[in-house]
Amino acid sequence: MDLQIKHYENKLAFEMDPSDLFEALNNGEKIIAIDARKAFAFDAEHIPTAINIPHREMNEETIKHLDRSYVYVTYCDGIGCNASTKGALNMAKLGFKVKELIGGIEWWKFDGYATEGVKGSTTGAKVECAC
Repeated sequence: MDLQIKHYENKLAFEMDPSDLFEALNNGEKIIAIDARKAFAFDAEHIPTAINIPHREMNEETIKHLDRSYVYVTYCDGIGCNASTKGALNMAKLGFKVKELIGGIEWWKFDGYATEGVKGSTTGAKVECAC
């Protein structure tokens, strides 16, 4: 039983689903979404407020401007892509608190949340600051 509990606690410590991310962003939590895909994919469509740092470009230089007090949530296309996993690993190796978004941008859209970019969909729920 203890092993099961630890497994699920670890899972929740390192993963987040779209509804949890949406809620955290709307509540002003110290959390930033990182699109770990290449720039052309980010430009086409991304989660509102997300920043783009392709996993292949993550290093001390490209992340030096980031605030280490935040939790960073990496994402990619979805379950058929592992850019979010590679990005999360890179960020953890660089000393950041990081989680991976389950299902990527595809599950974000599946859950009905808006996206931004050239192909963005503004018909879903938007992330907006209430400050």
